[in-house]
Amino acid sequence: MNKGRKPGKGNGNPSDLVIQAEGLAKTYAEGKLRTPVFDGLNLAVEPGETVAIVGASGAGKSTLLHLLGGLDTPTAGEVYVAGQKMSDLSDSARGKLRNHALGFVYQFHHLLPEFTALENVMMPVMLGGAGVSTAEERARTLLERVGLGHRIQHKPGELSGGERQRAAVARALVNQPACVLGDEPTGNLDGKTAANVFELMLELNRAQRTSLVLVTHDRRLARRLDRVLELHQGRLRELPAAEA
Repeated sequence: MNKGRKPGKGNGNPSDLVIQAEGLAKTYAEGKLRTPVFDGLNLAVEPGETVAIVGASGAGKSTLLHLLGGLDTPTAGEVYVAGQKMSDLSDSARGKLRNHALGFVYQFHHLLPEFTALENVMMPVMLGGAGVSTAEERARTLLERVGLGHRIQHKPGELSGGERQRAAVARALVNQPACVLGDEPTGNLDGKTAANVFELMLELNRAQRTSLVLVTHDRRLARRLDRVLELHQGRLRELPAAEA
């Protein structure tokens, strides 16, 4: 399904893109030791687009995702989310933008164990300033949509691995973000359950036109997205269909 676009190509206007990275660099420093992860990296993600990021372990895929989501700060370069330059925002404003425009799904669900599935999914809505009734209505609707309507009062420890990850997907999507960033979102699941969760994310992508940027080691799943980008030696390269 590759569309043939280059990793750094958009229309040149960050306001028309969900996410844009320009000249992105990240170097970790420990004492006098400097470890560059990447330098001069560009990426543009359009509304409704699905992008897979693949590469060897240690290539910096998770670091890139954290930078795109404003969870880490680049050494150089800029990240724009929904047209807003992240470096221009205060910590509070950056947090509000993340909660409104982005959703996150990780390899491990990161649901809060003391709260029910319903309460976990309600939290982003309430953090955005909505009341309890609004948050509950939206969370219930989405949990039913992901097939967990009968499990909303169960805590994470009472759910299967696939159910926990579906609840995490619901939490990521409950604020109808412009983009969901997934870091190996199916990597902790068995093959059948992973495929089911992946199908769910694609279904919600189509229904809500939510962009997806997924780090994955599973090339079979990656090939089903619009583009497959390989992070190698600090550069993003779009893989032709035959290589992906």
